[in-house]
Amino acid sequence: MTAFGLILMTAACGASDTPDIYSTEESPAPIKRRPTPVTEFTPVELEATVDDLVAELNERPNEPMHAEVLLKIVSGFFAPVATAANRAMGELRMTGNVAGRLEEPGDQEKAVELQNDQIEQTLAGGVEAIGIAPFGEGNASGIDAAVARGVHVVTLDADVESSKRSIYVGTLNKAAGATAGNTLLQMLPPGPGTVIILGNANPVWVTGLERTQGAEDVFKEAGYETLVVQETLTAMGDEEDAATMKAKIETTDPPVVGMIGMFNEAYRCAMAAKAAGRKDIPIVAFDFDPKTVSYMREGLIKATHTQRQYYEGYLVPYILYGIKNIGLDATKEILAPLMVDELRVNTGLDVVTAKTIDAYNDHLDALGVNQ
Repeated sequence: MTAFGLILMTAACGASDTPDIYSTEESPAPIKRRPTPVTEFTPVELEATVDDLVAELNERPNEPMHAEVLLKIVSGFFAPVATAANRAMGELRMTGNVAGRLEEPGDQEKAVELQNDQIEQTLAGGVEAIGIAPFGEGNASGIDAAVARGVHVVTLDADVESSKRSIYVGTLNKAAGATAGNTLLQMLPPGPGTVIILGNANPVWVTGLERTQGAEDVFKEAGYETLVVQETLTAMGDEEDAATMKAKIETTDPPVVGMIGMFNEAYRCAMAAKAAGRKDIPIVAFDFDPKTVSYMREGLIKATHTQRQYYEGYLVPYILYGIKNIGLDATKEILAPLMVDELRVNTGLDVVTAKTIDAYNDHLDALGVNQ
C-alpha cells in the first residue's frame, strides 16, 4: 500500500464503539441513504435507480461485506469519487478502504504495475469485492486474478474491456468526446480551419484515446482539420502544453478556429490562446477544475463537460453490495435504466456553461463535494 500514499477509511471499519449491527440474533437495520437535495443538475433517473436497489436489498437480510475501492489518486478529479465511495460504504456498513495515490503518476506503465500489486495486496487481506479506477488495459491481469478467486470487480472512470470485470460504471468515453465535440462545433466559423485537441494519442491509455477520437471524428466529419496535442500528465504540464499549443496557434495552416481540452487540464487551451493573443478562439473543456472555472468566468472557455464523479464513486459500493446479496443478474436488472449494454452503467454527462456555473456550484454544495 505504501506506493499509494493515502488510504481513506470508511465509516464502517470496525471501530470499537461500532454497534453490533450484524448480530445473528436480530435482523440488521435497514439501509438508509443520506438525503440528496434536488437541483437542476440532479440525475433523477440515477437517484431513483439507487432507491430501487436499496428497496430490494431491504426486503431481505443482508450479509456484511468487506470491499476495497482503489482509485488512481484521491485528490483533484478523484476527490468527489473518494468522498462518495466513503459515504456509500458507510451507509451500507461495509468494512474496507478507499485508497489511492496523492498525486497523478507520470509513468503510465509503472502506474499499471503498481495498481496490479495493490490488487494482490487486497486479495491477500481477504477482500470480497473490489471497485477500481484502472490505469489501462494492463490492469486486466490483476482484475482477472481477483475474479479467479471469486472476487467480483467493478471498474469505474475507466474500463478494462478485455478483463472479466462484472460491470463498468462511469462516462462512455467515445460518446462523451462526441458530445463535447458537438458543443464546440456549434461555435466554429465555416471552414476551412483547424481544431486543436488537447487529448491523448497513447494506446496505453485506452479510454483517453477513445474520448479524444470521439471528438476528433466530429470535426473531421464536419470538414475541419484536427491537430491532437498529447497532454502532459505531470505537474509541469501546464506551461509545457500551453507553450506547445501557443506555437501551433501561431503557425498552423489552415488557421486554428477552435480548441477543445478532453481532460481535467483543459484550461491549458485557454492559457495558450491568451498567450497567443487569440481570445477570439472558441474553447470548450472537460471537468470542473478551478482554473477551468476561472477561464469560463473570464469568457475564454465557453462550456465544460462534467462527468458526475460523485455518482461514479457512490454507485460502486452499492453495486458490489447488491451483487453479493441479491446476485449479479438481479442487480443488473435493477440497474437496467442506466445500462447501455450488459456490462456498462452510464452515469451521464453534465454540460455547464458560463451562465450555469453558480447553479452547478450549488449542486456540488448540495452533494457536499468540491469538483
